[in-house]
Amino acid sequence: MPDLPLLLVVVVGIALLFDFTNGAHDSANAIATIVSTKVLSPLTAVLMAGALNLLGAFLGESVAHTIGSGIVQPEMVAGSQGLVLAALLGAICWNLLTWYLGIPSSSSHALIGGLIGAAVAYGGWDAPLYGSIGIKVIVPLLLSPLAGFLSGYLLMVLLSWLVVKSTPGRVNALFKKLQIVSSAFMATSHGLNDAQKTMGIITLALFSFHEIPEMAVPFWVKLACALAMGLGTASGGWKIVKTMGHKIFKLEPIHGFAAETAAAAVISSASFFGAPISTTHIISTTVIGVGASKRLSAVRWGVAGQLVVAWVLTIPAAALVAAACYWLLSVTGLAV
Repeated sequence: MPDLPLLLVVVVGIALLFDFTNGAHDSANAIATIVSTKVLSPLTAVLMAGALNLLGAFLGESVAHTIGSGIVQPEMVAGSQGLVLAALLGAICWNLLTWYLGIPSSSSHALIGGLIGAAVAYGGWDAPLYGSIGIKVIVPLLLSPLAGFLSGYLLMVLLSWLVVKSTPGRVNALFKKLQIVSSAFMATSHGLNDAQKTMGIITLALFSFHEIPEMAVPFWVKLACALAMGLGTASGGWKIVKTMGHKIFKLEPIHGFAAETAAAAVISSASFFGAPISTTHIISTTVIGVGASKRLSAVRWGVAGQLVVAWVLTIPAAALVAAACYWLLSVTGLAV
């Protein structure tokens, strides 16, 4: 049996690794449109996104509290230090698989699925907090892509009406500048929502090891998660950038501005209410909404359908992997 503080160090390290892969996997959310429209170079875009992801991580705690105490019963998690480790392993495995395949799936839902799967493997079907999951996860899971699509569609329609008398050259010149602002807004909102999820999981681990008396996020956890996500974002995720920026709908600067602004507004609103939504879902559906405002045939619906399949599979797939990881940890004696 390993020394428990050492096991806690391992859990925190793996959580930060997840945060890094989250940043690398989801970097496309903040930079795909601005890179594909050639407003910024890939290097400049990822550096800007990394810095603003770091900033966003310090702007709130509501999502962290949802992950830490709103998915599974904390008092039940406190009975098994290996549970959090299994949840993280399940999420990381799904992240790496979808990253390798270039599929923009949800790191957030992978983490939530991992928590649910590991909790059920440990404590049975009574371990998850179904009411909270329904309100904070399932409802946003269903409504946030719709909100992304509608906001992208409506904003693009409004912008098209506003610039109808302008020449294409003037429109491109204006929105190349504005898209830098919208991309920055998107990167900050991504850090605000996604970095908090790892803060919540580390806080949950500290609570389960009885290192903290209550589910409150320590400052060093905020700092570590912000840095991990910022570095992950700066590493890039070029396969997913290609999918987001080219395969769904061919973007121009005005389209990128509309998609990023709409997505950032939805993500920031959800973060305020503590809903750990998928930033990938939102930017994907805003891009689709922007494309549909031009004409339905402008969207490559086959690619969009593949994204939907990945979204549907993420929570159950990550849950199954996490449950298997918990079983392996039990066999080795680590899931105490």
